Amino acid sequence: MNNTDLCFTSALDLGRLFQARELSPVEVVETVLARIGAYNPILNAFLTVTGDLALEQARAAEARLLRNESLGPLDGIPYSLKDLEPTAGIRTTFGSKWFEDYVPEGDGILAGRLKKTGAVLLGKTNTSNFGYKDMCDNLLGPPCSNPWKLDRTSGASSGGAGAASAAGLGPLAHGSDGAGSIRIPAALCGVFGFKPNFGRIPYGPSDDAFASRSHNGPMTRTVRDAALFMQAMVGMDLRDPFSMGDPVDDWLSCCDGDLAGLRIAWSADLGYAPVDPEVRCITAAAARLFEDFGCSLEDQDPGWPDPRDFHKVIYEVAVASRQLKRVEERPEWIEATLMQAVDNARSVSALEHGAALLARTQLLLAAQRFFESFDLLLTPQMPVAAWSKVPGPEEGPRQIDGRATPTMFDRLPFTYPFNLTGQPAASVPCGFTSEGLPVGLQIVGRWRDEATVLRAAACFEAAQPWAPLQPPQPE
Repeated sequence: MNNTDLCFTSALDLGRLFQARELSPVEVVETVLARIGAYNPILNAFLTVTGDLALEQARAAEARLLRNESLGPLDGIPYSLKDLEPTAGIRTTFGSKWFEDYVPEGDGILAGRLKKTGAVLLGKTNTSNFGYKDMCDNLLGPPCSNPWKLDRTSGASSGGAGAASAAGLGPLAHGSDGAGSIRIPAALCGVFGFKPNFGRIPYGPSDDAFASRSHNGPMTRTVRDAALFMQAMVGMDLRDPFSMGDPVDDWLSCCDGDLAGLRIAWSADLGYAPVDPEVRCITAAAARLFEDFGCSLEDQDPGWPDPRDFHKVIYEVAVASRQLKRVEERPEWIEATLMQAVDNARSVSALEHGAALLARTQLLLAAQRFFESFDLLLTPQMPVAAWSKVPGPEEGPRQIDGRATPTMFDRLPFTYPFNLTGQPAASVPCGFTSEGLPVGLQIVGRWRDEATVLRAAACFEAAQPWAPLQPPQPE
């Protein structure tokens, strides 16, 4: 196995090779760190690389393996954490100038949990300023690049994780998703991204737990690697009052089985979203594959009104309330689109915000009614392929299929509805545009039914595997 092959080997296969004594955790980590050293200056996928720590942890994992004292299936497997997750003794920037050199004393819930598995931390992946948007740039350095086309965005806010996964910079990447931030970069970078049900994986610490819509989750090159990683993440933690106990003993086994008899809805635009014609064509063809799996597939929009306007109110008020003091202290450290969101929120009245929260509940009720008739909903994941990575007040595509898309919310019609409802949703790679850019298909499940989403994603992966496809070597 050459070094490139080793860097694109799945976590499951690495674990099997470790147990068979055919491969060393130290060898794997040295090889992946070398690849990060070569390509991260080009991609900017990592904000911090923890090379010395990774080698120390790899040596400890190898010693445990030789003593037959493995801590579990992740022992010795390399992974990364998004730089919104606090890590004790390791720089944690939150993508913000205020925290450029901040080193926390304690771990976040997930960092502490993963540390106990024996997995090897490669570093902290790039993100936008406190994860506020769908492009992976901040004022700490150059924007993160899409491995398939370096002048394009990786998506965000888990953009570093998406780029790292696609480029072979580690088999397991952590992401978080408050309005699509796992699924956006997964779709744009051509990897698997999974947003479990709200509360399935604890999220914390949080400044405002009662306003949260964020979900932690895995980003990987295969579905089963995501299930393996998720196994170590799930479970209640009292520091997150909305975290759930785990009704599934083995998330990996959820990937097994067929889809015969499932009732699946396909909606190309949810009844209101602009979608690039090429993306529509690619995702529609992918959806039709589910008929071959024994499912009944029906073209059916869910019928709820476009939630764009009330979601924009909820989102911008939440962002502004967290950033307002920093905006007043150092406005030059605030990106143009973040400043615009704060300014927009200033004009929202308490009654308008209350009405938006009521509308969120109505969306949840509409989704519950829709999923009484369907087991899964399929949609395009993103309405357009990756656009320019250049940030600024006019960033992002200004039109999609001839319709104006002036803000981030106009290019995320398929992501944030399922943060508002809290349902599980996954992005699976399903093809490429004529420019060679990845396209993702979204699979949405019923509340708390991650198992069916994982099984559907695994069946699609078996029929149309994407993991062997690798982006061109960055230069």
